[in-house]
Amino acid sequence: MAAAAAVPPNPVPVAYQGGTSAAVPDWLNKGDNAWQMISATLVGLQSVPGLVILYGSIVKKKWAVNSAFMALYAFAAVVICWATWAYKMSFGDKLLPFWGKAGPALGQKFLIKQSALPETTQFHDDGSVETATVLPFYPMASMVWFQCVFAAITLIILAGSVLGRMNIKAWMAFVPLWLTFSYTVGAFSLWGGGFLFHWGVMDYSGGYVIHLSSGIAGFTAAYWVGPRSTKDRERFPPNNVIMMLAGAGLLWMGWAGFNGGDPYTANIDSSMAVLNTNICAATSLLVWTWLDVIFFKKPSVIGAVQGMITGLVCITPGAGLVQGWAAIVMGILSGSVPWFTMMFIHKRWTLLQKIDDTLGVFHTHAVAGLLGGVLTGLFAEPTLCSLFLPVTNSRGGVYGGSGGIQILKQLAGAAFIIGWNVVVTSIICVIINKVIPLRMTEEQLLIGDDAVHGEEAYALWGDGEKYDSTKHGFYYDDTTHLNKTTTLSSGATQVV
Repeated sequence: MAAAAAVPPNPVPVAYQGGTSAAVPDWLNKGDNAWQMISATLVGLQSVPGLVILYGSIVKKKWAVNSAFMALYAFAAVVICWATWAYKMSFGDKLLPFWGKAGPALGQKFLIKQSALPETTQFHDDGSVETATVLPFYPMASMVWFQCVFAAITLIILAGSVLGRMNIKAWMAFVPLWLTFSYTVGAFSLWGGGFLFHWGVMDYSGGYVIHLSSGIAGFTAAYWVGPRSTKDRERFPPNNVIMMLAGAGLLWMGWAGFNGGDPYTANIDSSMAVLNTNICAATSLLVWTWLDVIFFKKPSVIGAVQGMITGLVCITPGAGLVQGWAAIVMGILSGSVPWFTMMFIHKRWTLLQKIDDTLGVFHTHAVAGLLGGVLTGLFAEPTLCSLFLPVTNSRGGVYGGSGGIQILKQLAGAAFIIGWNVVVTSIICVIINKVIPLRMTEEQLLIGDDAVHGEEAYALWGDGEKYDSTKHGFYYDDTTHLNKTTTLSSGATQVV
């Protein structure tokens, strides 16, 4: 009898084997780890430089430096707070049904062990396990950083509501307080194993945790900070539309990591999420642009960016849970419903007019995030739900069964996020205002970046030269500069 062919000791190529060194444990999946770190980097690029560029370009020239710096500062502050105490409040052991126990994520013993979200085990009513604990095949360090960039971009989105008048020192105090007492609650409740997670509220990648919370908190903060100067509210043209588009492009392309990284693995669901994200964003941009043309006779570039953002926001809670046709429907609605609230309801509702939401974050993130959450409860496909959600047999309303209840769960989850953010953001603003004025001084509001930072975004003509309109053409910006009787700026860009 012929001898049986020898079986190779390990048919897996050595590049994919575990246990080949102390740095490659058996549980490590190099592909998943690479994708998770790439996704985190893509989300980080959405903020720095994406929103730094977008904010610095979409505002009036005299606020370009301040707006960009608010984003940059928030990113840096969140990184330190996240690693020091906030990560475990969001994804660690349970303290309360909506909050985790604070603690550092800095030691190597914690960071190089296999990633785990300890409170995500889903149980049946009889105590048996329904869905196992989330245990991605990469180290905790990758998880901590991935979740960090989500926390950071939430604060930066929120900043869009208060650009052009919030005291930068008050912002420095606001960032760690809001991260600690608001963001961590939403993150733990919906993602980290809190009560909304186990109840089955769907939020694939942050429609509620990030966008609804930042939109509501930004609108609330705008109320407490107060409005921009009258002159700025009347005239607030972007200082560089082309650079604004560059920032918007980074935001759009970075959303592949935003939604594609949330399965915590490079699997078929992450591919579905990335495709749906782009389908919805493109549809929404086109619909918003068409509505501008139909009603205002001109396509607005800023409007197109707003439509892109509302599409990205709307698909986020359901990116890996809905089919492609549903992504198109969600894009049509995200390009029209926030457009309608911004262009018509806003102009007719006294409350919306009174509160000065600089970039319309309430419409682009709160309205679009809530819309996306409800539509996810309507369109979530059962097979796709089984690939991601802890509650088995989850489905959207159009698929019958428990789908009708799912829409009510989505509304209840949204109500919790809205209520918590209104109350907590108000408390934070009131407390800060007792120590640091929330709003800039009238002189700072009049002058802008030069008064706040001692720097300006652009040297529009040569340093020290007298501006000659016959050579350089006419330029007018109603920015007020420091006169000779006041102290000259000490920043990198001097007053001409």
